[in-house]
Amino acid sequence: MTAAEKKIWYEFLRLQSVRVLRQRPIDNYIVDFYCASAKLVIEIDGNTHSTEQEKEYDEIRTKVLEGYGLKVIRFTNDEVLNDFEYVCEKLKEIIPPAPLRKGGVF
Repeated sequence: MTAAEKKIWYEFLRLQSVRVLRQRPIDNYIVDFYCASAKLVIEIDGNTHSTEQEKEYDEIRTKVLEGYGLKVIRFTNDEVLNDFEYVCEKLKEIIPPAPLRKGGVF
């Protein structure tokens, strides 16, 4: 994992009350993070994603993943490393809290 991926994983995603998987294969891709309960793919993009060729590849990849009914959200390494609160707030808006079990007990 990159430094940004480690940060988001260890300081936020793995602490969620719902299951989030790392490096999950979906179709012919391996996504950075996947939350099945939210049907959410989280991608952390490094500098290599700034070229036109990579942007085009990411667009195709996103459309394929959306074809499975998934929402794809992307953050840059810079956002994760330098604006972590913003990234976490955006994810909190999307990732559902764990449902209460029968009788309100976990």
